[in-house]
Amino acid sequence: EVQLVESGGGLVQAGGSLKLSCASSGFTFGDYTIAWFRQAPGKDPEGVACIKNSDGSTSYADSVKGRFTISSDNARNTVFLQMNSLKPEDTAVYYCAADRLLAYTLEAMRAGALDGMDYRGKGTLVTVSS
Repeated sequence: EVQLVESGGGLVQAGGSLKLSCASSGFTFGDYTIAWFRQAPGKDPEGVACIKNSDGSTSYADSVKGRFTISSDNARNTVFLQMNSLKPEDTAVYYCAADRLLAYTLEAMRAGALDGMDYRGKGTLVTVSS
């Protein structure tokens, strides 16, 4: 059974930091690209960052570049999202998702197509207070 389980969300003040984790199982981790999406209340999902596990290449949405860092621990089948300098507009449910194709993942991130990814988790809530 494929599982993607997010953790690390919570309440933080603006300017603060949080580190999200995405623990995965049930598929060959190194063959997949893992992405973080987020969905704010009343809004469509937004692709945030992704990492291709086979070579470590990464991509970020402009809205988080320079503030968020995605990383992967292939030995633990876990992907992390370090979020610094958080802003109230970063408030959302954050989901991790996996797909075999980097190209598709990048397109899904641009389109906010979280449900189009091969696998996805149930999300963790991040709330940034002003």
